[in-house]
Amino acid sequence: MALLPVAEAKTRLLDKADPIEAAEAVPLGEANGRVLAADVEARLTQPPFDASAMDGYALNAADAPAVGSELTVIGSAAAGHAFEGALGRGETVRIFTGAPLPQGADSILIQEDAERLEGDRIRTKFEVVKGRHVRPRGQDFAEGEAVLSAGTVLDFSHLTVAAAMNRPELSVHRRPRVAILATGDELIQPGGTPGAAQIIASNTFGIAALVRDNGGEVLDLGIVRDRQADIAAAIEKARAAEADVLVTLGGASIGDHDLVQATLKGAGMELDFWRIAMRPGKPLMVGRLGGMQVLGLPGNPVASLVTGMLFLEPLVRKLARLPEKHREVQGVTAKALTANDQRQDYLRARLSKDRDGNLMAEAFQKQDSSMMKIFAHSDGLIIRPPHAPELPAGSPCPILLLRP
Repeated sequence: MALLPVAEAKTRLLDKADPIEAAEAVPLGEANGRVLAADVEARLTQPPFDASAMDGYALNAADAPAVGSELTVIGSAAAGHAFEGALGRGETVRIFTGAPLPQGADSILIQEDAERLEGDRIRTKFEVVKGRHVRPRGQDFAEGEAVLSAGTVLDFSHLTVAAAMNRPELSVHRRPRVAILATGDELIQPGGTPGAAQIIASNTFGIAALVRDNGGEVLDLGIVRDRQADIAAAIEKARAAEADVLVTLGGASIGDHDLVQATLKGAGMELDFWRIAMRPGKPLMVGRLGGMQVLGLPGNPVASLVTGMLFLEPLVRKLARLPEKHREVQGVTAKALTANDQRQDYLRARLSKDRDGNLMAEAFQKQDSSMMKIFAHSDGLIIRPPHAPELPAGSPCPILLLRP
């Protein structure tokens, strides 16, 4: 099977991914970042009454036709404590922000514009304009109004208005379930003591974080030894959990000890493709097992993370109905880059800005796909297309940002 270009591989993967239709009700406090499955209608009118927008005096504008008009204060109103009576001619009520306007009032004279006189009297110092500083009933929204639309990705502003609409729960689309399976006799969990031929398993943690950061739920299937029976049992766990995606880490090639692909095929997986024209990350596998998409990532940590960012991230976001995350920006090479071969290269690089504000990318000298420290210290990946010629320092180049 020929090596597949990166863009074609991504298109083939995403074309077969259908956004999740299933919905669930979640408490308002747990809905941040979720996607609404239905329109949200207000259960009340906001504000529920004509309210004061300022501290001052509630009055009828007709009782203060000119600066210097005098009125009698007959009571007070505060948020949560309405004045129960009604205004008569020439009367006013001391009022505070958020309080309901008393019957007979249509305007607010702010406290700075009122002069206190002896007794319960005030004098206007500025013109009173009818309706000024009043929040009319229903100014924000009305009962039954669809304030939030299905498909909205909920954030702090949406949650605030949903709470004001008296909605303690919201109907949102279910998160994609992503099962992660690490394979290899050489792997042990962090905290353990590796044997002479063993290493610490690290890929799961980065891939799981990538899934969660993009709206998915993780089912960690742990580490499975290089035995078909054990791999098959883990695959069945993913199917029983109704995972939307099964991500395997390592073992997807066709060597004597690479048993994942063969085991998946034996379980009924339809293989789409499994080798990509990219570096790092050539041995990428994509297929489908029933209703579960399968994404086999390379075992080398950096190759796993790069392919996870390029393929798993957009897959999870599409399933979760989240907008695509745009990581690619334009920059300038800090140093010359050699000509490239037939595979698209992703070079780990430090990023900085020059005096003119241009984004400068300096590739690390060592680019081995097992070197995690360099990846952690990188800010972005310089993209080198297949057969790209030598690139002098100061040349434009596309960059994938690893973090904002």
